[in-house]
Amino acid sequence: MPFMSLPGSARGCASSFRRLASVSVIALSLAGCATFTPDAGMAPVSTEVSSALGAKTVKIASKADAAKAAKDVKAILSKPLTADSAVQLALYNNRGLQAEYNALGISEASFVEASLLPNPVVSVGQTLAEGDLQIERRVAASILSLLTLPARRDAAEREFQAARYRAMAATFKLAADTRKAYYEAVAARQHVGFLEQARGSADAAADLTRSLGETGAATKLDQARASAFYAEVSNRLAAARLQAATAREELTREMGVWGPDLSYKIPAQLPKALPRIEATEKVEAEAIRKRVDLIAARLELDALARSLKLDGATRYVSAFELAGFSDFARTKDSGIVTKETVSGQALELALEIPIFDLGETTRRRSTETYMQAVNRFAQQAVNIRSEARTAQLAYRASYDISNQYRTQILPLRKTVNEESLLQYNGMLIDVFELLTTFQESIESNINAISAKRDVFIASVDFKSAIIGGGSGGGTTVAAAGAGAGD
Repeated sequence: MPFMSLPGSARGCASSFRRLASVSVIALSLAGCATFTPDAGMAPVSTEVSSALGAKTVKIASKADAAKAAKDVKAILSKPLTADSAVQLALYNNRGLQAEYNALGISEASFVEASLLPNPVVSVGQTLAEGDLQIERRVAASILSLLTLPARRDAAEREFQAARYRAMAATFKLAADTRKAYYEAVAARQHVGFLEQARGSADAAADLTRSLGETGAATKLDQARASAFYAEVSNRLAAARLQAATAREELTREMGVWGPDLSYKIPAQLPKALPRIEATEKVEAEAIRKRVDLIAARLELDALARSLKLDGATRYVSAFELAGFSDFARTKDSGIVTKETVSGQALELALEIPIFDLGETTRRRSTETYMQAVNRFAQQAVNIRSEARTAQLAYRASYDISNQYRTQILPLRKTVNEESLLQYNGMLIDVFELLTTFQESIESNINAISAKRDVFIASVDFKSAIIGGGSGGGTTVAAAGAGAGD
């Protein structure tokens, strides 16, 4: 540019840049620039997931990542699914989880951005008056942005750390939801299998009763009861098949499969052994120490505190800039620029004067916003303690109920069925009593399957209550910080 060749203008611009550079050096000494991690902050997430779940999780950020994940998915689908393999499949394949990992990457970008120095603004303006062309060149930088850089960086770093724990919580939640959907789907299929056997028995009983009716050994009432029993069992089987299809679709959604992968295989029955958990008296303290959603909320609270402290420290200064500028006058002579002179150099400070708004509104808003977040955090801790106790009680109760069916109720029902059949063959009881006995046996077996399913689900809920990822996660403080400023 022409003015760069003039000693005066060069000295003016150099002086302005020196002033900006000195402020920048101060800011850099207070806060260093953050850099992007190679995996967008995923390393701690992957480590924690591997430790807590014994599974792998990856962020799909390239074609190579997608190809490797697809290969692993095919390997899992080539065998009948277990609860663990279903969880692993979901961690590889669920796009909703990938969106949560994208949120972590966005948070890292915000953190890096908050650690960078503000870009200087260069502006050029000109006016033409009385034959002279006035040109103003200005280099401006926000002193407020420079001075508050360390505080803003600290707040963004806490938010980035909180985003990591939110990603862990999202992973734990997907794993828990997938595991529960798996047990629901398997139990529903087991219901169908049992009712198919019961319908076969009911069909045989109805045929036998009709044959006896032809010989006069069974009345029309007996035949009607046998046919009604068969119809009712058939109806229950149809409802169970619908439930099984619905439960399978829920599992499908959690695992994120579609197309040819929908033909995945699941077992016909729940595992024989009931899950065992180590229930301790310190379950509340363990939950408070390990829950990733509570850790995330604590980090969010720290970030909010730093943001509001920054807001309070600068509430009287909302516009504060340092600008170094030079004015040049170009005089026309016969339409040709013949000379260029420096007409002035200056330093401009822009400061908002607190005449009407003295900052009290900002201070009060900040105080109430922070206390709102503190109260929400405290309530979340209370809720987590209660969730841990409730999950432990639910597991113990469901285990006892299922064990009662397995050790007492079902063996007794088997004995009742056998004795009832013997008495019916000996013409000691009628068809009505026999069918009633079979119907009660069906109810007991269906309830036993449901009780066993409940134990598996309760074990998942108990683990979620300890590490996080359950449906009862508390409210974070992010909502409180949303209204922190205008």
